[in-house]
Amino acid sequence: MALYRFKITFEDYDEVTRDIDIKSNQTFLDLHKAIHQSTGYNPEFPSSFYISNDQWIKGEEFTYLPNQRRIDRGVKLMEKVKLSSFIDDPHQKFYYTFNFDRPYDFHVELMKIILDETPGVTYPAVIKSVGDAPRQIIPGVIPTDLPVASADDDFDFLNEMAYNHDDADEFTEVDETGEVVSTPAEETEEEDEFGSEFADDEGFEDDSKAHDDY
Repeated sequence: MALYRFKITFEDYDEVTRDIDIKSNQTFLDLHKAIHQSTGYNPEFPSSFYISNDQWIKGEEFTYLPNQRRIDRGVKLMEKVKLSSFIDDPHQKFYYTFNFDRPYDFHVELMKIILDETPGVTYPAVIKSVGDAPRQIIPGVIPTDLPVASADDDFDFLNEMAYNHDDADEFTEVDETGEVVSTPAEETEEEDEFGSEFADDEGFEDDSKAHDDY
């Protein structure tokens, strides 16, 4: 039985690749599951392969878990289509979209045809894996490995502003009723304002004495 060796590349993460050997009489569903054996993703999401040209333009579609629109259009199911039925080129290409709700797109290219199976190997088989696949995003599921916020995080904005206690006068105080309380800086400003108005106290006293002399 002949084998197909496909190179699978994330469209947006071209440094992440997988090489997969698969029997020519296996189906697109077998390839779909093999890809996600290699990425660690849950494969049970609506997805499609498309026959592609060298510019990665989509052609005929083969789908998994189709929506009603695809059913009405009569799109073929992955599990019903053997790979050998659509290999017309020694470098045949397929465009592959996984999980239409939160899609990842892949380029799938036939690299070589191998005439003999390797004894003891179960196919499809992942023979080469380069790079870590990005996190699978599942709607409604919160990742468990995200960092947990702590109480100190509420004050991160102060740290970003290089806040220190010497700057405290620059912040407005509010009492228990929500009324703004003048900061020491404001009080000083008010004192300066009136102080400057009557700064010449001695001159004011001299004028008073001048009136008394009359």
